[in-house]
Amino acid sequence: MKTKDKVKFWLDKYPSLRDDDNRLAANIWYEELIEKGFEVSQFLIVYACSKLTSAPSIKRARAKLQEEEPKYRGEKYNLRKGIFQDKWRKDLGYEKNS
Repeated sequence: MKTKDKVKFWLDKYPSLRDDDNRLAANIWYEELIEKGFEVSQFLIVYACSKLTSAPSIKRARAKLQEEEPKYRGEKYNLRKGIFQDKWRKDLGYEKNS
């Protein structure tokens, strides 16, 4: 399964993960560890050997999903992108004031 599909699955299952990349990565990694037959205590060794989806890759896939599909946006995204982006677009004249 591709990283983007994994992220989509977890964001659908637990919307609270939309604002927490560390928890999102932990859920993805936990499933991967179990799937590969590793004990969770082996996490650091497995991670150091690049056997798990990297946190930056998960973060990029989440950010891209949130950019493309609004239903995956969390509160932090809406505060950061929605309100501020709308304001600067209006201030720069890209959109007419309502």
